Amino acid sequence: MTDAIPEFRKHEATQVGLSGATGLAAGTGRRTTLEIAVIVLVAVVVVGGLELLLWVNEVPHYILPRPSQIAAALVKEMPRILPHWGHTLVVLLSGFAIGAGIGLTLAAVITQFPFVEKVITPYILILVTTPMLALVPLLILRFGFGYEPRIIAVALAAGPMVMINAATGFRRTDSAKIALARSYGASVLQIFWKIRAPMALPMILVGLMIGAIFGLLTAVGAEMVGGGFGLGNRLTTYSSMINMPEFFAVILILSGMGILIYVIFFLIGKRWASWEA
Repeated sequence: MTDAIPEFRKHEATQVGLSGATGLAAGTGRRTTLEIAVIVLVAVVVVGGLELLLWVNEVPHYILPRPSQIAAALVKEMPRILPHWGHTLVVLLSGFAIGAGIGLTLAAVITQFPFVEKVITPYILILVTTPMLALVPLLILRFGFGYEPRIIAVALAAGPMVMINAATGFRRTDSAKIALARSYGASVLQIFWKIRAPMALPMILVGLMIGAIFGLLTAVGAEMVGGGFGLGNRLTTYSSMINMPEFFAVILILSGMGILIYVIFFLIGKRWASWEA
């Protein structure tokens, strides 16, 4: 065997992220500047064209507001939206931390003990295929209208996604490297931390990203179902009052949160998992 145990040093890093398919992350110098300029130009054309189209056709704001009206509503309503934004972040971060922690733990366990995998796999499949929003009313009846039912729903939505991707990453380890490590007397725990975990990191990050996005969607959906706070509550409130500029302003904030989740995990992957190239 000629394979060696990977050391994953910093000098091995190349420009590879979670997907390697973003115009803002590939290339340097003039090429990157050109790509950014094209992206900005397309955004200006789309937003400006939509503004002009809605203005020329005199579309009422309660049907589809113009981008300028959405921007004005975002600035005007921001003092009222910020507290609800904070509530959504608390639910998302708490539920995601719990779900991701349990998911990573289960992924590590089932890859080391196949019997455990056979026992819990049916329940994981049930969690993956069941829309968590359907459980929110039941959770509200049990825990009330506070944070608890929303955090539980987010954890149940994020956990299985993290577990499935992490378990896939743990199993992708080259068996030759494991055999070589065992020949040097490495224990099961050493093999896991030195070989399986580092080589599974790209898939773990993908699972965390998907879990965070699913958690955000679940958090907003849970806030729309019940409770008097959160961005989901703002959506139901503004839609019931036919305040469409404010409604789309909240949608814009949620879109920004989703993009931020992707960017955060992309940068983490570029920093710690770029050796995969």
